[in-house]
Amino acid sequence: MRQLTGTGVALVTPFTDQLTLDLEALRRVVRHCIGGGIDYLVVLGTTGESVTLDKQEKNAVIQTVVQENNGALPLVLGMGGNNTMALVKELQESDLEPFEALLSVSPYYNKPTQEGIYQHYRALAKASSKPLILYNVPGRTGSNILPETTLRLARDFDNIIGVKEASGDMKQIQQILQDKPKDFIVLSGDDTTARETAAHGGHGVISVLAQALPEHFSSMMNAALQGDQEKAKTQEKQLLEAMDLIFQEGNPCGIKAMFEILGICNAGVRLPLVEASTALKARIAGCVRTLEQIQA
Repeated sequence: MRQLTGTGVALVTPFTDQLTLDLEALRRVVRHCIGGGIDYLVVLGTTGESVTLDKQEKNAVIQTVVQENNGALPLVLGMGGNNTMALVKELQESDLEPFEALLSVSPYYNKPTQEGIYQHYRALAKASSKPLILYNVPGRTGSNILPETTLRLARDFDNIIGVKEASGDMKQIQQILQDKPKDFIVLSGDDTTARETAAHGGHGVISVLAQALPEHFSSMMNAALQGDQEKAKTQEKQLLEAMDLIFQEGNPCGIKAMFEILGICNAGVRLPLVEASTALKARIAGCVRTLEQIQA
């Protein structure tokens, strides 16, 4: 398996003005990431608005990313849900050959117990032909995968290889890092905890911001992972405003607004999300100009 460390990105799904798939813009996003030093790509995650794509659209997104990437970077596929049996069936019926691993979000809305979360991932691990990365994002799912559950899964299943931790709780992340099996990968699921996670021994990030600003973000992460925390902190400070702005009106509304400013794709999102406000777009544009001056 190719390495899934460093700076990964959760790709957006660009839309046309009519909110149909804009596959040419998706190709531009992929090229932008590859050229900017990103380490791997995550397809059809939360940022990709996967919940508002039908099966045919998901297949078109996968085919486009696979073709444009052309083996340049490792690929991870987002595949999660809150119906365990349906997800097991999907795993068994899907062509997963182009992907190094699957990123699977903890069941949302149902609010399972820790034992329920464990049994959910146990069923997926037994059904999957590809390694799994747990995805803990309690702000979206309504339930937290506690460190004990993450560690239990890490020890019990060889094909559960890591966790994307988006709890925002550094104590929780540090507990996993302290007690995990040697080869278990711990990834930050929040841009704002990426550097600190790396500083405590984490393996990288699955980022939203990095796909728009790949050179800036990957440079910060490389410094953090190589132990140059002074440089990483300086670069993080430069990116903090952008990290804040892109989430002010929800994800991926902010990052798509940034892509529109960069001329890479439209800012449109599908309901129930709405496009970033004019005021927020203006603030993001100012932030991008500042960062471009710093890089120059």
